[in-house]
Amino acid sequence: MTDQKKDFPIFTSAPHVYLDSAATTHKPQQVVDAITDFYSNQYGTVRRGLYQLSSQATDLFEESRKLVSGFIGSDQPSEIIFTSGTTESINLVAHSYLRPLLQAGDEIVISIVEHHANFIPWQQLAMEKNARLIILPLDDTGEIEMMEYKNVLSEKTRMVALTHISNVTGGINPVKEMISAAHQVGAKVLIDGAQSVGHMPVNVHDLDCDFFAFSGHKIYGPTGTGVLYGKEEILNKMPPYRFGGEMILEVSTEYTNFKNTPYRFEAGTPNIAGVIGLGAAIRYIQSVSLDNMTVHETNLTNYMQECLRKEGIQIVGNPKHRSCLISFQIDHIHPHDVATILDSEGIAVRAGHHCAQPLMRYLQIPATVRASVGWYNDQKDVDQLIQGIKKVRKIMQ
Repeated sequence: MTDQKKDFPIFTSAPHVYLDSAATTHKPQQVVDAITDFYSNQYGTVRRGLYQLSSQATDLFEESRKLVSGFIGSDQPSEIIFTSGTTESINLVAHSYLRPLLQAGDEIVISIVEHHANFIPWQQLAMEKNARLIILPLDDTGEIEMMEYKNVLSEKTRMVALTHISNVTGGINPVKEMISAAHQVGAKVLIDGAQSVGHMPVNVHDLDCDFFAFSGHKIYGPTGTGVLYGKEEILNKMPPYRFGGEMILEVSTEYTNFKNTPYRFEAGTPNIAGVIGLGAAIRYIQSVSLDNMTVHETNLTNYMQECLRKEGIQIVGNPKHRSCLISFQIDHIHPHDVATILDSEGIAVRAGHHCAQPLMRYLQIPATVRASVGWYNDQKDVDQLIQGIKKVRKIMQ
């Protein structure tokens, strides 16, 4: 067993080939220990108690906010809002920022490769407000056509919402260039970073995005944790998305005054243990080095792509810059059959539309098989995938 796998208890208790890290990652022992230790020895509510346990829990919670802020290149922890995941983060921006501003005839720009979480909120908002939803097409390699993107931007563009990395093609979008172009027409930009954070360096200030969303469970942290980064001057002008305790300055029978960001967007008791676990996940990534992770995953993905092509496997999309996932089809075998047979061999892959049905219709395919690697994978895992594919073909001939 590799040193990486030894860090993850699931591989010692149930050895298998796990190639679905784009959906969710396994958790290192440090994350499990941090959550267990908090519940066993440090548990208290945050920000509300005058006793030591509450104060200690608050310190741990806010330390995670500082860790996240530094990890994605924001020097202001107040720009970090904790949510339940990427989906809630995007919905927060759609309803708290854009909904009050959007008028009939305004335009929202997204792409055809978006995950449903970065597609449906804008679609539904455009329908409600009688605004126009512009959906960017792809070129022959599966990448967004930049000339087409720049041509659709106008003074009517209010929001551009784009994935950093496609969860189907693995293509890395040139978001810095796209953000700059959107700002030239006065539009705000949200980047869905669910597939990028934890797999490549991200610096939100360098990108100059207005909003950036990602999930904790995809970067070796707990489920039910997510982050919304937003520029502080924008966040403090946005009305709260939800209402409840801790996000207020003063409440009377006639009015309510709200706190500034981030607390105005964190109503109620938060997922304290989850956020502390997210902080532990970031510490783990930093301990092994994100650069080391990126190089390892890139080399492994290149190896997997080479092996698949040698087997004559049809890879979906051929982006110039690919992240650590590959979608493919095997002959005329349905992806669900492929995944089922591979699972019987102890190999976990994803099969289906990957919450990207508009893209599947655009590509005129029903579904794909998706294999995605993480820090804990190695070439032996890829070799077993290839052997599994050979068995699929033998069974389904």
